[in-house]
Amino acid sequence: MTGKRLDVTIGNVTEVYDGPGGILWEMLMGEQIHVGGEKETVILAQKAGVNADSHILDVCSALGGPARHLAQTYGCRVTGLDATQRMHREAISRTKQAGLDDKVEFKLGNALDMPFRANTFDVVWGQDAWCYITDKKRLIEECIRVLKPGGVLAFTDWLETGSMSNDEWQPLYTFMVFPYMETLEGYAILAENAGLKVIEREDLTPDFASNVQIYLDKVQNEFRQGILDNYGQDMYDDVEGGITLWRNASAAGKVGRGRLIARK
Repeated sequence: MTGKRLDVTIGNVTEVYDGPGGILWEMLMGEQIHVGGEKETVILAQKAGVNADSHILDVCSALGGPARHLAQTYGCRVTGLDATQRMHREAISRTKQAGLDDKVEFKLGNALDMPFRANTFDVVWGQDAWCYITDKKRLIEECIRVLKPGGVLAFTDWLETGSMSNDEWQPLYTFMVFPYMETLEGYAILAENAGLKVIEREDLTPDFASNVQIYLDKVQNEFRQGILDNYGQDMYDDVEGGITLWRNASAAGKVGRGRLIARK
C-alpha cells in the first residue's frame, strides 16, 4: 500500500467535476468517463456475472453512462452514487431522456458513508474513479457492508505501478486531484482483510499507456481550438502539460490501471 498522499478532500474533487474538469474528461473519454468506454464496461459486467436479476451499485457513477449501458444491455437495475452536483443532475436528466429511469436511479452522496442499508446489492461496481477517494480501506468496507452475501465487488482503477520520487508523483496527483493511488496488490489486501475472496486481479497497465497517448493526441489536435476558445491559453497549457506528464509516467510503467473481482 502506498504512502504517497496529497491533502485533497472530496470538496476539491467535486469542484473540479462541477466545473471545466468534468466537461474536459467527457470530451476525451466520452460520457462513460473511464478508459475503454463501453467495451470495458461489458468486460467488467461479464466478469461480475451481471444478468437481468442483478441490482448493481455504481460507486462514483458520474454522468451515469455505464449505469445506462448496463440497464440497456442486461435489463438489470442500477443505482448510481456520486458526490458531484452537476454530474448527479446530468445523470438523472440523460437517464430520463434515454427512457431508462424505471431501471436506473441516482443518489447524491459520499462513498465513505453510503446512504444504503447493509446487504442491498448483488454487485458493487466502480470504473476508474476510486483514485479520487480519500480512504480506500473505508471505501472497501462500505462496499462490503452494502453487498449481499455471495455478492461481487468488481472494479477498475488507476494505480501506482512503479516507484516514483516526490518530484514525479506530486505533479501527477495534483493535476488529477488524486489524494493518493492504491496498488493492485494493495487493493487485493484491503479486500481480503475485509473478508472478501479475491477471484481475479489483472494488471491493465500497457493498455492504459496507449489510452493516455490517445487523450494527449485529442488535446493537441481535435480539441485544441475548443479548449483555447472556451477556457484560454493557460487552461490549455495546464491540460496539455498534465496529460503529457501522465503519458510519460504511464509509458515508463510508473502509473497504470488494474481490474479486481472479489466475492463476499
